[in-house]
Amino acid sequence: MAMDITTPDWVKDAVFYQIFPDRFAKGKPHEPKGHWQASSLEGWDATPTLQGYKGGNLWGVMEKLDYLQDLGINAIYFTPIFQSASNHRYHTHDYYTVDPMLGGNVAFEVLLEAAHQRNIKVVLDGVFNHASRGFFFFHDILENGPYSPWLDWFKLLDWPLSAYDGSRPANYVGWADNRALPVFNHDNPQVREYIMQVAEYWLHEGIDGWRLDVPFEIETPGFWQEFRDRVKAVNPEAYIVGEVWFDSRQWLDGTQFDGVMNYLFAGPTIAFTARDRVIMEYVEKPHYYPYPALSAQEYAVKMQKLLTLYPWEIQQTQLNLLSSHDTARLLTIADEDKASVELATLLLLTFPGAPSIYYGDEVGLPGALDPDSRRSFPQQENWDLDLLDCHKQLIALRHRYPALRRGKYRVLHAQDHIYVFARILDGEEVIVAVNTDTSSAKDSFSVTKLTSQPQKVVYGNGRVSWDISEKNIYLEVSLPARGGLIVAGN
Repeated sequence: MAMDITTPDWVKDAVFYQIFPDRFAKGKPHEPKGHWQASSLEGWDATPTLQGYKGGNLWGVMEKLDYLQDLGINAIYFTPIFQSASNHRYHTHDYYTVDPMLGGNVAFEVLLEAAHQRNIKVVLDGVFNHASRGFFFFHDILENGPYSPWLDWFKLLDWPLSAYDGSRPANYVGWADNRALPVFNHDNPQVREYIMQVAEYWLHEGIDGWRLDVPFEIETPGFWQEFRDRVKAVNPEAYIVGEVWFDSRQWLDGTQFDGVMNYLFAGPTIAFTARDRVIMEYVEKPHYYPYPALSAQEYAVKMQKLLTLYPWEIQQTQLNLLSSHDTARLLTIADEDKASVELATLLLLTFPGAPSIYYGDEVGLPGALDPDSRRSFPQQENWDLDLLDCHKQLIALRHRYPALRRGKYRVLHAQDHIYVFARILDGEEVIVAVNTDTSSAKDSFSVTKLTSQPQKVVYGNGRVSWDISEKNIYLEVSLPARGGLIVAGN
Protein backbone atom coordinates (compact mmCIF):
# COMPACT_ATOMS: atom_id res chain seq x y z
CA MET A 1 0.00 0.00 0.00
CA ALA A 2 1.26 3.46 -0.91
CA MET A 3 2.79 5.20 2.09
CA ASP A 4 2.41 8.82 1.04
CA ILE A 5 -1.29 8.93 0.18
CA THR A 6 -2.65 12.39 -0.47
CA THR A 7 -6.30 13.31 -0.95
CA PRO A 8 -8.00 16.66 -1.66
CA ASP A 9 -8.06 18.72 1.52
CA TRP A 10 -11.40 20.44 0.78
CA VAL A 11 -13.30 17.14 0.69
CA LYS A 12 -12.58 16.62 4.40
CA ASP A 13 -14.68 19.72 5.13
CA ALA A 14 -17.32 19.12 2.45
CA VAL A 15 -21.02 18.40 2.84
CA PHE A 16 -22.24 17.11 -0.54
CA TYR A 17 -25.67 17.34 -2.10
CA GLN A 18 -26.47 14.86 -4.84
CA ILE A 19 -28.60 16.28 -7.65
CA PHE A 20 -30.45 14.33 -10.34
CA PRO A 21 -30.80 17.24 -12.77
CA ASP A 22 -34.08 16.31 -14.48
CA ARG A 23 -35.88 16.28 -11.12
CA PHE A 24 -34.41 18.99 -8.89
CA ALA A 25 -35.53 22.35 -10.25
CA LYS A 26 -36.89 23.87 -13.44
CA GLY A 27 -35.63 27.41 -14.04
CA LYS A 28 -35.99 30.02 -16.74
CA PRO A 29 -33.00 30.30 -19.10
CA HIS A 30 -30.86 33.36 -18.36
CA GLU A 31 -29.51 33.01 -21.89
CA PRO A 32 -31.49 31.21 -24.60
CA LYS A 33 -28.34 30.07 -26.40
CA GLY A 34 -27.89 26.30 -26.19
CA HIS A 35 -31.12 25.75 -24.24
CA TRP A 36 -34.04 23.87 -25.75
CA GLN A 37 -37.32 23.57 -23.88
CA ALA A 38 -38.96 20.24 -24.62
CA SER A 39 -42.57 20.31 -25.77
CA SER A 40 -43.67 17.06 -24.13
CA LEU A 41 -42.95 16.71 -20.42
CA GLU A 42 -44.50 14.78 -17.55
CA GLY A 43 -46.16 16.83 -14.84
CA TRP A 44 -43.61 17.91 -12.22
CA ASP A 45 -45.52 16.26 -9.37
CA ALA A 46 -46.71 13.22 -11.34
CA THR A 47 -45.28 9.80 -10.45
CA PRO A 48 -42.02 9.42 -12.39
CA THR A 49 -41.84 6.83 -15.16
CA LEU A 50 -38.80 4.97 -16.46
CA GLN A 51 -38.45 7.04 -19.63
CA GLY A 52 -40.39 10.26 -19.02
CA TYR A 53 -38.78 13.68 -18.57
CA LYS A 54 -39.75 16.34 -16.03
CA GLY A 55 -37.66 19.13 -17.52
CA GLY A 56 -35.43 20.07 -14.59
CA ASN A 57 -32.40 22.07 -15.73
CA LEU A 58 -29.20 23.78 -14.61
CA TRP A 59 -30.86 27.20 -14.59
CA GLY A 60 -33.15 25.78 -11.91
CA VAL A 61 -30.17 24.57 -9.88
CA MET A 62 -28.72 28.07 -10.08
CA GLU A 63 -31.92 29.55 -8.68
CA LYS A 64 -31.64 27.12 -5.74
CA LEU A 65 -28.03 27.88 -4.81
CA ASP A 66 -29.23 30.18 -2.01
CA TYR A 67 -31.33 27.32 -0.65
CA LEU A 68 -28.34 24.96 -0.77
CA GLN A 69 -26.07 27.49 0.88
CA ASP A 70 -28.63 28.08 3.64
CA LEU A 71 -28.77 24.30 4.20
CA GLY A 72 -24.99 24.33 4.69
CA ILE A 73 -24.05 22.55 1.44
CA ASN A 74 -20.59 23.34 0.03
CA ALA A 75 -20.27 20.67 -2.68
CA ILE A 76 -22.62 19.31 -5.35
CA TYR A 77 -22.40 15.93 -7.04
CA PHE A 78 -24.42 15.86 -10.26
CA THR A 79 -25.54 12.62 -11.85
CA PRO A 80 -24.69 12.87 -15.59
CA ILE A 81 -25.33 16.16 -17.38
CA PHE A 82 -24.00 15.36 -20.87
CA GLN A 83 -26.20 15.02 -23.95
CA SER A 84 -28.09 11.76 -23.79
CA ALA A 85 -31.33 10.13 -24.88
CA SER A 86 -32.39 9.22 -21.34
CA ASN A 87 -33.74 11.20 -18.39
CA HIS A 88 -30.88 9.94 -16.18
CA ARG A 89 -28.27 10.61 -18.90
CA TYR A 90 -26.17 7.52 -18.25
CA HIS A 91 -26.49 6.84 -22.02
CA THR A 92 -23.92 9.39 -23.18
CA HIS A 93 -24.18 10.81 -26.71
CA ASP A 94 -21.51 13.50 -26.47
CA TYR A 95 -19.05 13.91 -23.62
CA TYR A 96 -18.24 17.48 -24.62
CA THR A 97 -21.82 18.79 -24.74
CA VAL A 98 -24.05 19.51 -21.74
CA ASP A 99 -27.56 18.33 -22.59
CA PRO A 100 -29.53 21.12 -24.34
CA MET A 101 -32.55 20.35 -22.12
CA LEU A 102 -30.39 21.23 -19.12
CA GLY A 103 -29.34 24.51 -20.72
CA GLY A 104 -26.29 23.36 -22.69
CA ASN A 105 -22.69 24.36 -22.07
CA VAL A 106 -23.71 27.99 -21.51
CA ALA A 107 -25.91 27.15 -18.51
CA PHE A 108 -23.22 24.94 -17.01
CA GLU A 109 -20.59 27.67 -17.40
CA VAL A 110 -22.81 30.22 -15.64
CA LEU A 111 -23.79 27.73 -12.91
CA LEU A 112 -20.19 26.70 -12.25
CA GLU A 113 -19.13 30.33 -11.79
CA ALA A 114 -22.13 31.06 -9.53
CA ALA A 115 -21.40 27.97 -7.41
CA HIS A 116 -17.71 28.84 -7.09
CA GLN A 117 -18.58 32.39 -6.02
CA ARG A 118 -20.39 30.78 -3.07
CA ASN A 119 -17.45 28.40 -2.43
CA ILE A 120 -19.55 25.44 -3.55
CA LYS A 121 -17.54 22.75 -5.36
CA VAL A 122 -18.97 20.86 -8.34
CA VAL A 123 -18.30 17.18 -9.11
CA LEU A 124 -19.55 15.58 -12.33
CA ASP A 125 -20.50 11.98 -13.10
CA GLY A 126 -18.05 10.29 -15.48
CA VAL A 127 -19.69 7.43 -17.37
CA PHE A 128 -16.54 6.00 -18.94
CA ASN A 129 -17.26 2.27 -19.00
CA HIS A 130 -19.88 2.47 -21.74
CA ALA A 131 -21.38 4.98 -24.15
CA SER A 132 -24.72 4.71 -25.98
CA ARG A 133 -26.16 3.79 -29.35
CA GLY A 134 -26.27 7.50 -30.14
CA PHE A 135 -22.57 8.08 -29.42
CA PHE A 136 -21.01 9.19 -32.71
CA PHE A 137 -18.35 6.47 -32.92
CA PHE A 138 -20.84 3.69 -32.25
CA HIS A 139 -23.48 5.24 -34.47
CA ASP A 140 -20.97 5.19 -37.33
CA ILE A 141 -20.62 1.42 -36.86
CA LEU A 142 -24.42 1.04 -36.98
CA GLU A 143 -24.47 3.01 -40.25
CA ASN A 144 -21.43 1.49 -41.96
CA GLY A 145 -21.10 -1.96 -40.44
CA PRO A 146 -17.71 -3.59 -41.05
CA TYR A 147 -16.59 -0.54 -43.09
CA SER A 148 -16.64 1.81 -40.08
CA PRO A 149 -13.24 3.19 -39.01
CA TRP A 150 -14.21 2.81 -35.35
CA LEU A 151 -14.70 -0.97 -35.05
CA ASP A 152 -12.08 -1.47 -32.35
CA TRP A 153 -13.59 1.21 -30.09
CA PHE A 154 -16.15 -1.34 -28.87
CA LYS A 155 -16.39 -5.05 -28.15
CA LEU A 156 -17.97 -6.43 -31.33
CA LEU A 157 -18.72 -10.15 -31.44
CA ASP A 158 -20.28 -10.87 -34.84
CA TRP A 159 -22.33 -9.40 -37.70
CA PRO A 160 -24.89 -8.05 -38.18
CA LEU A 161 -25.27 -5.86 -35.09
CA SER A 162 -28.77 -5.56 -33.72
CA ALA A 163 -28.95 -2.37 -31.67
CA TYR A 164 -32.74 -2.23 -31.29
CA ASP A 165 -34.34 -5.57 -32.16
CA GLY A 166 -34.38 -7.58 -28.94
CA SER A 167 -35.38 -10.77 -30.73
CA ARG A 168 -31.96 -10.99 -32.37
CA PRO A 169 -28.52 -11.19 -30.73
CA ALA A 170 -26.93 -7.75 -30.22
CA ASN A 171 -23.56 -9.17 -31.38
CA TYR A 172 -21.67 -6.65 -29.23
CA VAL A 173 -21.04 -6.32 -25.51
CA GLY A 174 -23.51 -4.04 -23.72
CA TRP A 175 -23.21 -3.11 -20.06
CA ALA A 176 -25.28 -5.57 -17.99
CA ASP A 177 -26.44 -7.09 -21.31
CA ASN A 178 -28.19 -3.83 -22.15
CA ARG A 179 -27.83 -3.18 -25.90
CA ALA A 180 -28.48 0.53 -25.27
CA LEU A 181 -25.06 0.73 -23.55
CA PRO A 182 -22.21 -0.50 -25.77
CA VAL A 183 -19.11 -1.08 -23.64
CA PHE A 184 -15.88 0.67 -24.64
CA ASN A 185 -12.81 -1.37 -25.57
CA HIS A 186 -10.48 0.20 -23.02
CA ASP A 187 -7.54 -1.84 -24.34
CA ASN A 188 -7.61 0.37 -27.44
CA PRO A 189 -5.13 3.23 -26.78
CA GLN A 190 -7.37 5.63 -28.75
CA VAL A 191 -10.35 4.94 -26.49
CA ARG A 192 -8.19 5.34 -23.43
CA GLU A 193 -6.82 8.64 -24.70
CA TYR A 194 -10.31 9.87 -25.60
CA ILE A 195 -11.56 9.28 -22.03
CA MET A 196 -8.47 10.89 -20.48
CA GLN A 197 -8.96 13.98 -22.65
CA VAL A 198 -12.64 14.26 -21.69
CA ALA A 199 -11.63 14.15 -18.01
CA GLU A 200 -8.96 16.81 -18.55
CA TYR A 201 -11.24 19.05 -20.63
CA TRP A 202 -13.89 19.51 -17.94
CA LEU A 203 -11.23 20.04 -15.25
CA HIS A 204 -9.80 22.83 -17.40
CA GLU A 205 -13.37 24.19 -17.61
CA GLY A 206 -13.31 24.40 -13.81
CA ILE A 207 -15.04 21.34 -12.34
CA ASP A 208 -13.72 20.10 -9.00
CA GLY A 209 -13.72 16.36 -9.58
CA TRP A 210 -15.22 13.22 -11.07
CA ARG A 211 -17.55 10.59 -9.66
CA LEU A 212 -16.88 7.45 -11.68
CA ASP A 213 -19.75 5.22 -12.73
CA VAL A 214 -19.15 1.42 -12.32
CA PRO A 215 -15.34 1.86 -12.43
CA PHE A 216 -14.77 -1.75 -11.30
CA GLU A 217 -15.94 -2.83 -14.78
CA ILE A 218 -12.82 -1.31 -16.36
CA GLU A 219 -10.05 -3.87 -15.84
CA THR A 220 -7.46 -2.62 -18.34
CA PRO A 221 -4.16 -2.59 -16.38
CA GLY A 222 -2.99 0.88 -15.42
CA PHE A 223 -6.16 2.63 -16.63
CA TRP A 224 -7.22 4.21 -13.35
CA GLN A 225 -3.62 4.94 -12.34
CA GLU A 226 -3.19 6.97 -15.54
CA PHE A 227 -6.57 8.60 -14.99
CA ARG A 228 -5.46 9.79 -11.55
CA ASP A 229 -2.10 11.03 -12.81
CA ARG A 230 -3.70 13.06 -15.57
CA VAL A 231 -6.52 14.45 -13.45
CA LYS A 232 -4.16 15.50 -10.66
CA ALA A 233 -1.77 17.06 -13.20
CA VAL A 234 -4.56 19.47 -14.16
CA ASN A 235 -5.77 20.03 -10.60
CA PRO A 236 -4.01 18.33 -7.67
CA GLU A 237 -7.07 19.07 -5.50
CA ALA A 238 -9.56 17.43 -7.87
CA TYR A 239 -11.68 14.74 -6.20
CA ILE A 240 -11.88 11.25 -7.73
CA VAL A 241 -14.63 9.12 -6.19
CA GLY A 242 -15.65 5.70 -7.49
CA GLU A 243 -19.03 4.03 -7.42
CA VAL A 244 -17.97 0.80 -5.71
CA TRP A 245 -20.51 -0.78 -3.37
CA PHE A 246 -18.19 -3.28 -1.69
CA ASP A 247 -14.72 -3.60 -0.13
CA SER A 248 -12.71 -1.15 -2.24
CA ARG A 249 -9.14 -1.66 -1.05
CA GLN A 250 -7.87 -2.48 -4.54
CA TRP A 251 -8.87 1.01 -5.75
CA LEU A 252 -8.02 2.92 -2.56
CA ASP A 253 -4.28 2.34 -2.46
CA GLY A 254 -3.45 6.00 -3.13
CA THR A 255 -2.74 5.47 -6.85
CA GLN A 256 -6.35 5.49 -8.11
CA PHE A 257 -9.38 6.96 -6.30
CA ASP A 258 -9.60 9.35 -3.34
CA GLY A 259 -12.69 7.55 -2.06
CA VAL A 260 -15.76 5.56 -3.01
CA MET A 261 -19.49 5.94 -2.43
CA ASN A 262 -19.54 4.45 1.04
CA TYR A 263 -22.38 1.93 0.89
CA LEU A 264 -20.48 -0.05 3.54
CA PHE A 265 -21.46 2.79 5.88
CA ALA A 266 -25.03 3.13 4.57
CA GLY A 267 -26.09 -0.49 4.99
CA PRO A 268 -25.21 -1.03 8.67
CA THR A 269 -26.32 2.50 9.64
CA ILE A 270 -29.80 1.87 8.23
CA ALA A 271 -29.91 -1.60 9.79
CA PHE A 272 -29.05 -0.09 13.20
CA THR A 273 -31.39 2.93 13.11
CA ALA A 274 -34.39 1.58 11.18
CA ARG A 275 -34.01 -1.93 12.61
CA ASP A 276 -36.99 -4.20 11.85
CA ARG A 277 -38.90 -1.36 10.17
CA VAL A 278 -36.90 -1.99 6.99
CA ILE A 279 -39.21 -3.05 4.17
CA MET A 280 -37.35 -5.91 2.55
CA GLU A 281 -38.72 -5.54 -0.99
CA TYR A 282 -36.92 -2.18 -1.24
CA VAL A 283 -33.49 -3.43 -0.18
CA GLU A 284 -33.08 -6.92 -1.60
CA LYS A 285 -31.81 -5.89 -5.02
CA PRO A 286 -29.21 -3.13 -4.49
CA HIS A 287 -26.56 -5.04 -2.55
CA TYR A 288 -25.72 -2.86 0.43
CA TYR A 289 -27.52 -4.94 3.09
CA PRO A 290 -29.44 -2.59 5.40
CA TYR A 291 -30.63 -5.76 7.17
CA PRO A 292 -30.92 -7.68 9.44
CA ALA A 293 -31.47 -5.29 12.38
CA LEU A 294 -28.25 -4.59 14.30
CA SER A 295 -27.67 -4.07 18.01
CA ALA A 296 -25.35 -1.29 19.17
CA GLN A 297 -22.59 -3.86 19.74
CA GLU A 298 -22.95 -5.25 16.21
CA TYR A 299 -23.01 -1.77 14.72
CA ALA A 300 -19.86 -0.81 16.65
CA VAL A 301 -18.03 -3.85 15.27
CA LYS A 302 -19.04 -2.98 11.70
CA MET A 303 -18.02 0.68 12.00
CA GLN A 304 -14.67 -0.16 13.58
CA LYS A 305 -13.99 -2.73 10.90
CA LEU A 306 -14.91 -0.19 8.20
CA LEU A 307 -12.58 2.39 9.74
CA THR A 308 -9.64 -0.04 9.62
CA LEU A 309 -10.29 -1.05 6.01
CA TYR A 310 -8.59 1.97 4.38
CA PRO A 311 -5.85 4.43 5.35
CA TRP A 312 -7.03 7.39 7.48
CA GLU A 313 -6.24 9.84 4.67
CA ILE A 314 -8.72 7.94 2.47
CA GLN A 315 -11.32 7.53 5.24
CA GLN A 316 -11.58 11.32 5.41
CA THR A 317 -12.48 11.57 1.72
CA GLN A 318 -15.00 8.74 1.50
CA LEU A 319 -18.41 9.82 0.16
CA ASN A 320 -20.82 8.74 2.89
CA LEU A 321 -24.52 8.38 2.09
CA LEU A 322 -27.83 6.95 3.22
CA SER A 323 -29.60 6.83 -0.14
CA SER A 324 -28.94 7.66 -3.79
CA HIS A 325 -30.54 7.48 -7.23
CA ASP A 326 -29.70 3.74 -7.21
CA THR A 327 -31.50 2.88 -3.97
CA ALA A 328 -34.92 3.43 -2.47
CA ARG A 329 -35.06 6.46 -0.18
CA LEU A 330 -34.46 5.87 3.52
CA LEU A 331 -37.83 7.30 4.59
CA THR A 332 -39.60 4.73 2.40
CA ILE A 333 -37.26 1.86 3.33
CA ALA A 334 -37.97 2.62 7.01
CA ASP A 335 -41.76 2.49 6.48
CA GLU A 336 -42.09 6.29 6.75
CA ASP A 337 -40.52 6.30 10.24
CA LYS A 338 -39.07 9.79 10.60
CA ALA A 339 -37.03 8.95 13.70
CA SER A 340 -35.07 6.39 11.66
CA VAL A 341 -34.12 9.12 9.18
CA GLU A 342 -33.15 11.56 11.94
CA LEU A 343 -31.01 9.00 13.78
CA ALA A 344 -29.29 7.84 10.60
CA THR A 345 -28.68 11.45 9.56
CA LEU A 346 -27.13 12.15 12.98
CA LEU A 347 -24.72 9.25 12.41
CA LEU A 348 -24.04 10.35 8.82
CA LEU A 349 -23.15 13.93 9.77
CA THR A 350 -20.81 12.82 12.57
CA PHE A 351 -18.90 10.07 10.72
CA PRO A 352 -15.41 10.48 9.20
CA GLY A 353 -15.61 11.28 5.48
CA ALA A 354 -17.75 13.62 3.40
CA PRO A 355 -21.51 13.24 4.01
CA SER A 356 -23.76 13.32 0.95
CA ILE A 357 -27.44 14.25 1.08
CA TYR A 358 -29.58 12.89 -1.77
CA TYR A 359 -31.74 15.77 -3.01
CA GLY A 360 -35.10 15.91 -1.26
CA ASP A 361 -34.14 13.59 1.62
CA GLU A 362 -33.76 16.69 3.79
CA VAL A 363 -37.41 17.68 3.26
CA GLY A 364 -38.88 14.18 3.60
CA LEU A 365 -39.23 13.20 -0.05
CA PRO A 366 -40.27 9.52 -0.18
CA GLY A 367 -39.48 7.06 -2.96
CA ALA A 368 -39.32 3.32 -3.54
CA LEU A 369 -36.93 1.74 -6.07
CA ASP A 370 -36.01 3.38 -9.40
CA PRO A 371 -37.75 5.24 -11.00
CA ASP A 372 -39.71 6.15 -7.84
CA SER A 373 -36.55 7.18 -5.97
CA ARG A 374 -36.09 9.87 -8.63
CA ARG A 375 -39.21 11.90 -7.86
CA SER A 376 -39.25 15.64 -8.45
CA PHE A 377 -38.18 17.93 -5.63
CA PRO A 378 -41.42 18.76 -3.78
CA GLN A 379 -43.21 22.10 -3.65
CA GLN A 380 -42.47 24.03 -0.47
CA GLU A 381 -45.89 23.35 1.10
CA ASN A 382 -45.02 19.63 1.02
CA TRP A 383 -41.70 19.92 2.85
CA ASP A 384 -41.21 18.23 6.21
CA LEU A 385 -39.86 21.21 8.13
CA ASP A 386 -38.79 19.14 11.16
CA LEU A 387 -36.53 17.00 8.98
CA LEU A 388 -35.17 20.09 7.23
CA ASP A 389 -34.39 21.66 10.60
CA CYS A 390 -32.68 18.45 11.74
CA HIS A 391 -30.44 18.51 8.64
CA LYS A 392 -29.64 22.21 9.02
CA GLN A 393 -28.70 21.83 12.68
CA LEU A 394 -26.46 18.80 12.09
CA ILE A 395 -24.73 20.32 9.06
CA ALA A 396 -24.11 23.55 11.00
CA LEU A 397 -22.58 21.57 13.89
CA ARG A 398 -20.35 19.68 11.50
CA HIS A 399 -19.08 22.99 10.12
CA ARG A 400 -18.72 24.42 13.62
CA TYR A 401 -16.64 21.63 15.18
CA PRO A 402 -13.49 20.56 13.29
CA ALA A 403 -13.48 17.35 15.36
CA LEU A 404 -16.74 16.26 13.68
CA ARG A 405 -15.03 16.59 10.29
CA ARG A 406 -11.44 15.54 10.86
CA GLY A 407 -11.28 14.02 14.33
CA LYS A 408 -10.47 10.43 15.18
CA TYR A 409 -13.49 8.18 15.84
CA ARG A 410 -13.58 6.37 19.20
CA VAL A 411 -16.42 4.11 20.30
CA LEU A 412 -17.02 4.79 24.03
CA HIS A 413 -19.96 2.48 24.69
CA ALA A 414 -22.19 0.11 22.72
CA GLN A 415 -24.87 -1.86 24.53
CA ASP A 416 -28.24 -3.08 23.23
CA HIS A 417 -29.86 0.08 21.79
CA ILE A 418 -27.36 2.65 23.06
CA TYR A 419 -24.36 3.66 20.97
CA VAL A 420 -21.91 6.34 22.11
CA PHE A 421 -18.75 7.54 20.40
CA ALA A 422 -16.40 10.52 20.43
CA ARG A 423 -14.70 12.51 17.67
CA ILE A 424 -11.34 13.80 18.89
CA LEU A 425 -9.09 16.42 17.30
CA ASP A 426 -6.27 18.34 18.98
CA GLY A 427 -7.93 18.41 22.40
CA GLU A 428 -11.41 19.13 20.99
CA GLU A 429 -13.69 16.28 22.03
CA VAL A 430 -17.27 15.90 20.84
CA ILE A 431 -19.49 13.05 22.07
CA VAL A 432 -22.38 11.58 20.07
CA ALA A 433 -24.95 9.25 21.64
CA VAL A 434 -27.98 7.53 20.11
CA ASN A 435 -30.79 5.37 21.46
CA THR A 436 -32.62 3.26 18.87
CA ASP A 437 -35.13 1.84 21.38
CA THR A 438 -38.82 2.79 21.47
CA SER A 439 -38.51 3.77 25.13
CA SER A 440 -36.20 6.27 26.80
CA ALA A 441 -32.95 4.88 28.17
CA LYS A 442 -30.26 5.69 30.69
CA ASP A 443 -26.81 4.17 30.94
CA SER A 444 -23.60 4.79 32.82
CA PHE A 445 -20.16 3.63 31.76
CA SER A 446 -16.50 4.25 32.43
CA VAL A 447 -14.67 6.53 29.99
CA THR A 448 -10.92 6.21 29.59
CA LYS A 449 -10.32 7.57 26.09
CA LEU A 450 -11.04 11.27 26.71
CA THR A 451 -9.00 14.01 28.38
CA SER A 452 -11.94 16.38 28.95
CA GLN A 453 -15.50 15.96 30.13
CA PRO A 454 -17.65 17.86 27.63
CA GLN A 455 -21.16 18.45 28.93
CA LYS A 456 -22.87 21.08 26.79
CA VAL A 457 -25.69 19.44 24.81
CA VAL A 458 -25.56 21.15 21.40
CA TYR A 459 -28.04 18.83 19.68
CA GLY A 460 -30.93 16.69 20.88
CA ASN A 461 -33.00 16.47 24.06
CA GLY A 462 -31.05 14.10 26.29
CA ARG A 463 -28.81 14.81 29.30
CA VAL A 464 -25.30 13.86 30.33
CA SER A 465 -23.53 13.91 33.67
CA TRP A 466 -20.00 13.01 34.75
CA ASP A 467 -19.01 11.16 37.91
CA ILE A 468 -15.31 11.53 38.63
CA SER A 469 -13.62 9.52 41.37
CA GLU A 470 -9.95 8.90 42.03
CA LYS A 471 -9.97 5.66 40.11
CA ASN A 472 -12.61 6.12 37.44
CA ILE A 473 -14.45 8.60 35.28
CA TYR A 474 -18.04 7.64 34.55
CA LEU A 475 -20.37 9.19 31.98
CA GLU A 476 -24.12 8.85 32.41
CA VAL A 477 -26.30 9.48 29.36
CA SER A 478 -30.07 9.90 29.44
CA LEU A 479 -31.63 9.60 26.02
CA PRO A 480 -35.21 9.97 24.79
CA ALA A 481 -36.88 7.15 22.86
CA ARG A 482 -35.51 6.92 19.30
CA GLY A 483 -33.37 9.97 19.95
CA GLY A 484 -29.79 11.15 20.02
CA LEU A 485 -27.60 13.98 21.19
CA ILE A 486 -24.29 15.70 20.57
CA VAL A 487 -22.24 16.97 23.50
CA ALA A 488 -19.40 19.46 23.12
CA GLY A 489 -17.11 21.40 25.43
CA ASN A 490 -18.34 24.80 24.27
